[in-house]
Amino acid sequence: MHGLNPLAKLGAVLPAMALLLFVRDLATPVAFLVLAYMVLLTGARLTARIWAVLLLAIPAGILVLGLSMALWTDPAQVAATPAVLQIGAWQLHAGALEAGFATGLRLAAILALSLISGLTTTGPDVVRAGVQQLRIPYRIGYTALAAYRFVPRFGYELSVIRAAHRVRGTHGGRGPFARIARGWGYIVPLLASAIRHAERVALAMDSRAFGAHPTRTERHEVPFRARDVVFLVLMLAATAALLILT
Repeated sequence: MHGLNPLAKLGAVLPAMALLLFVRDLATPVAFLVLAYMVLLTGARLTARIWAVLLLAIPAGILVLGLSMALWTDPAQVAATPAVLQIGAWQLHAGALEAGFATGLRLAAILALSLISGLTTTGPDVVRAGVQQLRIPYRIGYTALAAYRFVPRFGYELSVIRAAHRVRGTHGGRGPFARIARGWGYIVPLLASAIRHAERVALAMDSRAFGAHPTRTERHEVPFRARDVVFLVLMLAATAALLILT
């Protein structure tokens, strides 16, 4: 999975994700959820955190969303279905549970399908594939990538600023007002650090003649191979088969 072209992985799951937005039954999202889990468990390199997400967080989310949406369902629309729980005059109908868990399973299936591409693809490879196969202008692709890489940089800078404030004892104390004061004190140094980092990135891009020519050579190629076509066709065939069977 990690060696496949990012566009093949995106194209393989996007039709199923779009179709799941319109289904209302229980069987279809369950089938796609099982398909996504099979692909992830057999083809992705999973860390302990991802295992926890797949085996604990997603099932818990389905349960919470299913019950929550069941409580929000209009009782008049499911009054014809049998009641499974009654507290005083209030009743929880089977139709409400079915509608709630259909929504929870649908969202979980969409999330699991998105993880097929998200867990096995890096940002630079997505940009390279877009530039090489989709002919996206490299000025747009790599500028967006540079902006995206600012996010972890800002996280690191914020941790450094927090450590410096703790060493100096700035804005000590507990409570909401002390927390607000500490957060306000982070803004100016973080903004100054962001400006300096942006200037360094701009100088580095200028020194490499970024944008000077209509095309640009690539150091790392992301080809669209035969195995990408096979994976794409198999996933689309599985999507069509599940829709027909369910």
